[in-house]
Amino acid sequence: MQRGGLPSMNEERKKAVALSYDAALDAAPIVKAKGVGKVAEAIIAAAREHGVPIRQDPTLVELLGKVEINEMIPEELYALVAELFAFLYQLDQEAKGERAGKG
Repeated sequence: MQRGGLPSMNEERKKAVALSYDAALDAAPIVKAKGVGKVAEAIIAAAREHGVPIRQDPTLVELLGKVEINEMIPEELYALVAELFAFLYQLDQEAKGERAGKG
């Protein structure tokens, strides 16, 4: 890190994008938050605090980072985001199975 706390050109800055999607209300997923550096860290911390699953996908974050906040994702990203939601659904089902096994 360079003097003054700024990252050097060689340092990777953390990036994050948060999505929301309600099939009953939304035509497509919506970018709810995005940021780099400390903002990204805050987004990730908030997700963890609320039990929201986190997936590392630098390519998808880069693409979603071009979408404005509170805007729907473009159609060309539907397939990639569908893969993300399938991953999240699988995690949710596994968690439900674990909870059912404990009861």
